Amino acid sequence: MADSKNKPKASWTRWQCTTTALVCCTPLVAVPMSGKAQESGGGNENEQGTYRLAPIIVNAQAQADDNANTVVAQELWVGGKVATSILDTPASVSVITEKEIEQRDANTTEEVLQYTPGVITEYYATDDRNDYFKIRGFQATTYRDGLTLGSMRGVREEPFAYERVEVLRGANSTLFGPADPGGSVNFVSKRPRFESFGEGYVAYGSFDRKEAGLDVGNTLNASETLAYRVTGKIKDSEREYDHSQDDDEFIMGGLTWEPTNSTSATLIVDYLSRDSTPNSGGYPFDREYDRDEFFGEPDFNYHDVERTSITGLLTHDFDNGLTLRGNLRYSDLADDYGYVYLTDSESRAGTVVDRGYIGTGSEARELIGNAILQYDARFGEVDSSTLAGVEYRDASSEGTSVYAPASPIDIVDPVYSGPPSSLVAYSDTEQDYKTRSLFLTQNLSFFDRFIVTAGIRSDDLELTEKDFLANTDSSDDFSETSVRGALTYRVTDEVSTYVSYVESVAPPEVGVTPERGEQYEIGVKYAPFGMNALFSAAIYDLTKDDVTTSVVQDDGTIEQETIGESRVRGLELEAKAELTDNLSLVGGYSYMDSEVERGTLQDGTSIEGNDFTETPKHTASLWTYYTLPDRDMSFGLGARYTGSYYFDAENSAKSEATTLYDAAFSYQFIEDTELTVNVSNLLDEQHVVGSGTADYYNQGREVVAKVSYRW
Repeated sequence: MADSKNKPKASWTRWQCTTTALVCCTPLVAVPMSGKAQESGGGNENEQGTYRLAPIIVNAQAQADDNANTVVAQELWVGGKVATSILDTPASVSVITEKEIEQRDANTTEEVLQYTPGVITEYYATDDRNDYFKIRGFQATTYRDGLTLGSMRGVREEPFAYERVEVLRGANSTLFGPADPGGSVNFVSKRPRFESFGEGYVAYGSFDRKEAGLDVGNTLNASETLAYRVTGKIKDSEREYDHSQDDDEFIMGGLTWEPTNSTSATLIVDYLSRDSTPNSGGYPFDREYDRDEFFGEPDFNYHDVERTSITGLLTHDFDNGLTLRGNLRYSDLADDYGYVYLTDSESRAGTVVDRGYIGTGSEARELIGNAILQYDARFGEVDSSTLAGVEYRDASSEGTSVYAPASPIDIVDPVYSGPPSSLVAYSDTEQDYKTRSLFLTQNLSFFDRFIVTAGIRSDDLELTEKDFLANTDSSDDFSETSVRGALTYRVTDEVSTYVSYVESVAPPEVGVTPERGEQYEIGVKYAPFGMNALFSAAIYDLTKDDVTTSVVQDDGTIEQETIGESRVRGLELEAKAELTDNLSLVGGYSYMDSEVERGTLQDGTSIEGNDFTETPKHTASLWTYYTLPDRDMSFGLGARYTGSYYFDAENSAKSEATTLYDAAFSYQFIEDTELTVNVSNLLDEQHVVGSGTADYYNQGREVVAKVSYRW
């Protein structure tokens, strides 16, 4: 076979033109785009002789997304090697590019998602163990390069490692396998490019934050078939409360081999280490306290995380409509934390508040891989894309959780008592989770206007659990099938509409029927010619069934039964636009009407008709970024509105509606050298975002100055 590296790029684009709407039909294949294909999108498409094509409609304006230089993504990458036009995607999606992440200096997943409609974040702000966010009122599932993070989800991801973060709202197990109904968040790793590039920075900010990062890459041989990339970051910082730390170390290396335009293989190895404080202990109920106050234990509040991942991504195009993709990842995680928390009461008298010790030590390993065949063909006025694949996942974990009552603390004159003399384990388990999956998707487009998508997926799940405290072994098997269907209509080359039905199956537990979700959605998208912009709107009806609830029996006992049902209906609006060469805008609005249709509390009290927790009816956000004409100076300003929401399922306590402001400033004082200053929560507004045994406040004002150099 002749070396296809010497073939003209036009043959590649013709193949791409016959590809139908793969995203929202492809189960997160996660094979990277060709490095050379990425390069071609950076300049004028007429000069390059190539076009980025919508899957059905040839659209000369749809260039390859350049995540470092635009806030507007026109393509979705979760479908695999061929980036799919968002305009033809029958689902409500958002893409946060690398440029937007840098503009806002987003350092956690919560911060990355703050300006995304339908997403609520930071409802346990001073609890820093995890990234807390919900989509459409439900929990969401996270992925990295299209492969589920599974038991790795508890780790706070490092945004500097990613080119973009993609959000797919709503249920969709046909794409992703067992997943929570709220939606999916996919982190797209930075990958090698076949060009020389580099960036380095140093930063200093609030809470004695000191940080440095490096991102470099180049080709490794004269024939330009081998490229590398190294990305790293180190941070030494404290948090906003006393006796805290927030230290990170991250290193990632990638190697891509492309012997031809038809074959690409990438290996990514990364290591993440976090040494931080999990919690301030919370704040008493009686009044508003300063955020820097600390009611935990300096000698016991710790959180140590280490994770190593190895990922392999392979794709081969047989140049006859048939493409093979294979993906494999192994991850190893250790996660240990301990802290002391307040257990306050509204009826408390005096200044002494009870506390408790809690801690967890866990280890997890995960191997996940898939193999996928895709066949594309054209029959007259009909385009066909058939995709079939298998997936295997083996995730295991061991964890011990401990508890002990702690000595009370005087909140007026705190005296710390040190770590506990002994801790009692209340959970000590070993779990193994195996999944074998088959999936099939068929896409048909008619007359370059109508796109019909149908998919089915079968997941066989095998769960085992060993309880060392009870000295018991248990296991369970599940076979779950999910389906989806969608119809997309291209009204014009700029406007598309769609209607879809999708299902989800939540990751199950031993002895518990998996929770199932179903969603109906109608949407419209507009990508105007002459402007780099994308506007979208969607209305949806999302239901979760088989929710496990506590039910009081006739004899007075309480048993867990899967009779609960929850429902949310809503509207989402989003705009991402580069209005001029100097002005960009990112805005969104979400309305959610949530209701528990069937459910009870632990004591048997009905919560039928209640709202969901942490689910505000209204949220809105707007981020603008303006660069002075002919000046190397830019300004950014953002506003985030979050309506009030309930803290508990009983709907007994509610937050206040609030608006927070963020700001940014950038000045290129030397060629390729830039100073940026970012301020989050500009006015230092403070309010309660979560409440249980104590109150939790939103994050306070933070100022970070950074000097970056690019070459």
